[in-house]
Amino acid sequence: MPSPFPGMNPYLEHPEVWPGIHLLLIGELAKFLSPQLRPKYRVGVEVRMYETIGEQSLLVGIPDLTVKGSQVTTKQLITNVAVAQAPTQPQTVQVPVPETIKQGYLEVREVATKEVVTAIEILSPINKRSGEGRKQYESKRNKVLGSFTHLVEI
Repeated sequence: MPSPFPGMNPYLEHPEVWPGIHLLLIGELAKFLSPQLRPKYRVGVEVRMYETIGEQSLLVGIPDLTVKGSQVTTKQLITNVAVAQAPTQPQTVQVPVPETIKQGYLEVREVATKEVVTAIEILSPINKRSGEGRKQYESKRNKVLGSFTHLVEI
């Protein structure tokens, strides 16, 4: 029976599965390419890092302190006696924590000049969705495309 997914299997891009697959693909590509390119070229595994807060979350601002007033619905008598009011319940908030993302890619360098001749990218789901990962990837991609370096996207 043919695969219901022509091209990439979407289950491989699951956030818990993809980092391992990405790492293994990079290692296998480096292992496969190195003997074919030596001695003139060297294949190196490089790492790009950035921080992100979950792609679905939007951090607009987090107050350091919130003061809320309570409305009293009963009529209070004015007296000279101090009366303590029951404290309000604390409010629990969940603060998004930045996550450090590490992405590997391959560079093929000429041994004599140490110049990068080819950058090889295995596109991750984070490179395809809008967010910090895509911005950083597009920035790197534009730099490569504006140079004499070849770009291979897988």
